[in-house]
Amino acid sequence: MNKAIFIDKDGTLIHDVPYNVDPDRIVLYTGTIRALADLKERGYLLIIISNQAGVAHGYFEERALEAVKERLGILLGDVDIDGFYYCPHHPQGAIECYTLNCDCRKPQPGMILQAAQDFQVDLSQSWMIGDILSDVEAGNRAGCKTILIDNGNETEWEMNSLRKPTFIAKDLVQASQLILEHAWQQRWYPI
Repeated sequence: MNKAIFIDKDGTLIHDVPYNVDPDRIVLYTGTIRALADLKERGYLLIIISNQAGVAHGYFEERALEAVKERLGILLGDVDIDGFYYCPHHPQGAIECYTLNCDCRKPQPGMILQAAQDFQVDLSQSWMIGDILSDVEAGNRAGCKTILIDNGNETEWEMNSLRKPTFIAKDLVQASQLILEHAWQQRWYPI
């Protein structure tokens, strides 16, 4: 079985520009490449898990996400992303075929579960990293450990047991360090 890092895109991997599919406006956070390279070197698959409600709202077509994926590949250079999963749905969408409650839209775990099946991932050895508690909840529902990037994007702070992260980090760099430290401690001090 593989282990994976499931990563939210907007606000975690790249600066959050609402409903953006313009490749020229996609900017990685400082330190992202090194943080992901460190995780990749330790044997983690890197899989993006992203809600893309702009499709359901009619702000852009689903095919526009291909250019986003390509731009991320260019920006990340030698750090390969193993999977790119997105949910185009929203229950209050404007495009009928995308207007639904689904099991893939975070906080539901559908995208993570699908990726785990596709890549033979051991979810108990994997992590979900995101900038809002819906990301944390999706990871917890899937059986992952979770990290909340506390960069000011979470505004609701509605807490319950499913929305409690394993760790809180200031950015992806610190999240990577926490994951690698946790893996090292588990190796030497199994709980």
